[in-house]
Amino acid sequence: MAVNGSFASPVADADYPAPLDSALGRYLGQLYGGLNGYSLIITTFLILVAYDQFQYIWNKGSIVGPTWKMPFIGPFLSSVNPKMDEYKAKWASGELSCVSVFHKFVVIASSRDMARKVFNSPTFVKPCVVDVAHKLLRPDNWVFLDGKEHVDYRKGLNGLFTRQALETYLPGQEEVYEKYFAKFLDISQKENNGKPIPFMPVFRELMCAVSCRTFVGHYMSEAAVKKVVNDYYNITAALELVNFPFIIPFTRTWYGKKAADMVLNEFSICAAKSKARMKAGGDITCIMDGWVKSMLDSEKYRQKVDNNIPVDESKKPKSLVRFFSDLEIAMTVFTFLFASQDATSSASTWLFQLMADRPEILDRVREENLAVRNGDKHQSFSMNLLDNMPYTRAVVKETLRYRPPVIMVPYVAKTSFPVTDSYTAPKGSMVVPSVWPALHDPEVYPEPDVFDPERWISGSAEKAVKNWLVFGTGPHYCLGQTYAQLNLMAMIGKASMHLDWKHHITPRSEDIKVFATIFPMDDCPLVFSKRE
Repeated sequence: MAVNGSFASPVADADYPAPLDSALGRYLGQLYGGLNGYSLIITTFLILVAYDQFQYIWNKGSIVGPTWKMPFIGPFLSSVNPKMDEYKAKWASGELSCVSVFHKFVVIASSRDMARKVFNSPTFVKPCVVDVAHKLLRPDNWVFLDGKEHVDYRKGLNGLFTRQALETYLPGQEEVYEKYFAKFLDISQKENNGKPIPFMPVFRELMCAVSCRTFVGHYMSEAAVKKVVNDYYNITAALELVNFPFIIPFTRTWYGKKAADMVLNEFSICAAKSKARMKAGGDITCIMDGWVKSMLDSEKYRQKVDNNIPVDESKKPKSLVRFFSDLEIAMTVFTFLFASQDATSSASTWLFQLMADRPEILDRVREENLAVRNGDKHQSFSMNLLDNMPYTRAVVKETLRYRPPVIMVPYVAKTSFPVTDSYTAPKGSMVVPSVWPALHDPEVYPEPDVFDPERWISGSAEKAVKNWLVFGTGPHYCLGQTYAQLNLMAMIGKASMHLDWKHHITPRSEDIKVFATIFPMDDCPLVFSKRE
């Protein structure tokens, strides 16, 4: 019987869908086959953009901030040239707000209480400055340490800023001021024929020279001081709040790293010289000497104890400190320069400008400084003189309140930080307490945008200790806060007696330029003349 091979079963001829595995395989095959290099790159890019946005929105949570983030870089381009008005708007937007730049999520604490909470939460945060700071200041610098390691440094450093220690540094500071006041006159009268020029760069040089003289004495040559003065600008530029998080040749961070290495090398040389001189019984003339002397005294005491030699309790050093290496000393002194250079440069610039624009206040400063010296303007600085100048102190404190050099202090969250009951800053985020709002709170400082030294004498400003955040608060408060204020008092007091100066007011004189600290936008054009 013949078989009809062409017969097709109606069931076999039905149009059934292919099995699922087969359909998925064909789809993936078509997708893979359609991918080329460009489409793979675009797909990857879009995935990364989506992840970056999701991470930002997740970290932002309930606090104030942009709804979306510009992919990857955030507001980096606008932050390259920061504007004070933008900072003020950010602070006014809420007590907690945020931005995200590159990989870094930043939480800004604007109110006094939020700022104080950050300052006083060492369990959750530590000072971080900016990413590149670890490369410039070195990762094991004492300012980045926590717990016992940080305490070991601080207990040896506290004694360097006592009243007795500060008096030791005054002759060196006065020596520098006399030299630079003469330079002010040369710049104004000889080099520029009485025409105003911006003095902010000159004040930066002055303050760097004063700091070096105070910190390392005469161990650093004038040529080396000049080199530090000239190159320190690169360090400041590299350590701005928003910058590239890595070092690329011929960028600001690269030049900053080269300058920082130079400064550390110079300070290491100074440390070796100080150790040799202090071992030989030299007198203390600078901060480095005082610290090295305490190390040597502690070492002698330990040797006697180890050898069972009786030691009178009165001979025991007030603080037993370990012996630090030249590099450790250099890194620490570098942080003093870092903390003081830009801040005092800012304060001195505003101080000279404010005095020139308010001659009645300058006259009172001059009268007070002459009175405590019994009319002898050549009488040298002393702690007793500075203690008896309440109006000069009020002028300095009001300058620091009115134009605080440091308007914010970056910290990093070591772990998830419950800043409020409803918001937790993620681990690794930058948490930035702001200083300006607390110092311009109208409930605490009436008419906060008015420069009024009287508020520190007859007003209630001295009682507002919680708002006085110029030098921070908590375990990382500024060790040199008394030194800084006395230094500014000594400077403006001496200048008032020996110099006259006029400010060339421009439309930008009261506008604020943000460059690590704050300066007048026009860099304070002045003319100095000798006061007869």
